[in-house]
Amino acid sequence: MDFKLAVDPCDSLKERVVRGLQGRNEYRILHALENITLNVRSGEVLGIVGSNGSGKSTLLKIIAGVLKQTKGELKVDKKKVQLLTLGTGFDRELTAKENVYLNGSLIGYSKAFLDANYEKIVEFAELEGFMNEKIKKFSSGMSARLGFAIATAGDFKDILVLDEVLSVGDMAFRKKSGRRIHELIHGGATVLMVSHSTETITSHCSRAIWLEKGILKMDGTPEAVCQSYRTYMNSKS
Repeated sequence: MDFKLAVDPCDSLKERVVRGLQGRNEYRILHALENITLNVRSGEVLGIVGSNGSGKSTLLKIIAGVLKQTKGELKVDKKKVQLLTLGTGFDRELTAKENVYLNGSLIGYSKAFLDANYEKIVEFAELEGFMNEKIKKFSSGMSARLGFAIATAGDFKDILVLDEVLSVGDMAFRKKSGRRIHELIHGGATVLMVSHSTETITSHCSRAIWLEKGILKMDGTPEAVCQSYRTYMNSKS
């Protein structure tokens, strides 16, 4: 997966057009993922680790159909894939209640489903009494709890893609969200999950891979992969 990045970003569309007409737009290519070969078996729980900017979320978005790879072949039934990522589509100027319906519709929930499950979402997020406040007044933890509660409110498809959904809220809420995810990922679905927590990967996954700067560095047991990743990160600190 390659991204084209402007060497000198424009401040406006007008400036970009003018530069384009003058032939002054310069770009560099960012190789977000390079030569990734990966097979995931049905029912497998695959953990993905790597430092920031290593292409973990990019890989998940390609698998989920959010991004189209620059080249290469992807074999997956996208109708069976559900991507869970927190806070997608939150509008900071809308209330928390309004964002439940906005965010839920983006995930694919119907209004009838959201009407029926609204109270459960609020209760799980522990936000009773705050739902008429605008999201911009929420702390990052409150927003994350709401995002998690919405994302995990429904039934899930055969392939579940989780992008950092377990690093939510305080310790008590993380334990509660961990139990919820445990129910989901051990219900027979194929799961791909990104987490910065190696403990999360070793606790939940049957296999792990390590991505670093867009390259697949290791593929193996969660314990072996996470140990190698921790050793690498400790050597850099």
